[in-house]
Amino acid sequence: MSMNAPRGTQDILPGTSEKWQYVERQLADLCRRYNYKEIRTPIFEHTELFQRGVGDSTDIVQKEMYTFEDRGGRSVTLRPEGTASVVRSYVQNKVYGLPNQPTKYFYMGPMFRYERPQQGRQRQFVQFGIEALGSDDPAIDAEVLALALGSYEELGLKSLKLVLNSLGDKESREAHRDALVRHFDPHREELCADCQVRLDQNPLRVLDCKKDREHPAMSTAPSILDYLNDYSEDYFEEVKKYLDEMGIAYEIDPNLVRGLDYYNHTAFEIMSEAEGFGAITTLSGGGRYTGLVQEVGGPETSGIGFAMSIERLLMALEAEGIELPIDEGLDTYVVALGEEAEKAAVRLTYQLRQAGIQVDKDYLGKKMKAQFKAADRIGAKYVLVLGDQELENNVINVKTMATGDQQEVALDEIVDFMKKQLIGGE
Repeated sequence: MSMNAPRGTQDILPGTSEKWQYVERQLADLCRRYNYKEIRTPIFEHTELFQRGVGDSTDIVQKEMYTFEDRGGRSVTLRPEGTASVVRSYVQNKVYGLPNQPTKYFYMGPMFRYERPQQGRQRQFVQFGIEALGSDDPAIDAEVLALALGSYEELGLKSLKLVLNSLGDKESREAHRDALVRHFDPHREELCADCQVRLDQNPLRVLDCKKDREHPAMSTAPSILDYLNDYSEDYFEEVKKYLDEMGIAYEIDPNLVRGLDYYNHTAFEIMSEAEGFGAITTLSGGGRYTGLVQEVGGPETSGIGFAMSIERLLMALEAEGIELPIDEGLDTYVVALGEEAEKAAVRLTYQLRQAGIQVDKDYLGKKMKAQFKAADRIGAKYVLVLGDQELENNVINVKTMATGDQQEVALDEIVDFMKKQLIGGE
């Protein structure tokens, strides 16, 4: 029986995994500079967390979650996104009571959604995201936007567009909600089945429908920007002023909404404008939320965050032809000839690794020529040749593969010698 990976999942093999590791290191370092600390949450949570936190009216909850009963009869769900889990942890561990606020987290890990697999969109995907909890200062909105855009720019991407909108506060949203219902209700029967439900549950999400995007009523739908009260309008203006101060370009899109129910005020997406990237241009998105912390049992707390797919980030790098600076070669390869030399090579390989040097050797009993070919194939910088004769003379032959130069080094000095060659050791 042939066993393949489940549909919508993938193996990330050596040669590709190094790209993932590089990207993850760069993102973690960027977060360090912004003073965001890593949080790691469980891969599965109680289903109610996502029903309450993400929203019953969302496609994620209604159609895409991997939900099952555990052996105790409890309903659990593989996490489809990161924010709800981060907020749950924030509440459960009473982080809101700590003196240093706001709390600034970043996370990175697999998420799961049951949807039709396509390029850059898998059923298991890796998401990087940040959350800033405990501040309703527009300046932190601008900080999150800067970090989000910087996540791509740090890796060399240039064909980017930041799209911005305000969803307003509760009062503004309710006024806009009523206007949307009045606008779309005469066309209810012309809308898809999902939008007919959304019109009652969360009419803002009708604007985000992929099926009805060409319906004439979409282009004439009332804009949230026309229903912002003074507070919401002032808040949005402050966010834009901070972006202007940092020299960050953006576009306003009054029809931009987010697919999760907990957003208000600032909402944004970052898109790729690279030629050949694909029909779905969104790289990441996020926004501000109020009420989510209360929804999972905590005090009234506002927050803002964003999330990105690592898969789509790598697609964008490929579309712009950006090669990541990854060294896939090997520092040192040990070639051993003879029974005693083989024993000494095992000891030497261990000593070199203990000294922080990347090293490998032959484990297939190959002859010397084949071992040199293996060292060349894996890009070894140096080959250390040890035979019984060298062992008797207490020396080892060091070959620099780039130049072909060779020299003998005392066997008891080889570790320090290689440290100096490779990592500047004394």
